[in-house]
Amino acid sequence: MIEIISETKCISCNQCVSVCPTNVFDRVQDGIPVIARQSDCQTCFMCELYCPVDALYVAPDSEGLTLISEAQAEGEGLLGGYREKVGWGRGRQPVASHAFMYELAKRTSF
Repeated sequence: MIEIISETKCISCNQCVSVCPTNVFDRVQDGIPVIARQSDCQTCFMCELYCPVDALYVAPDSEGLTLISEAQAEGEGLLGGYREKVGWGRGRQPVASHAFMYELAKRTSF
């Protein structure tokens, strides 16, 4: 479930608002988007994937809040963490090109 929009990192591009399939966010005139309907979040990670500055954190628990703070999420490298893991963003390696994917493919080959 979406938990954090970083006030310090967000550039108000509204990408999260545009890509959210369940209309969780509201645009704010001259401000960053707000999480307006958090319970509607389907934990699809689209907002986090499309955020160009890693200002979002979507917790993998779709049932409830983890109540993590922005400082804690930042310290643990969770802001934009999903986006990083899949290799989205400048200078990141796409997950399909990681060595562990090659090893996994070897184990599943018949």
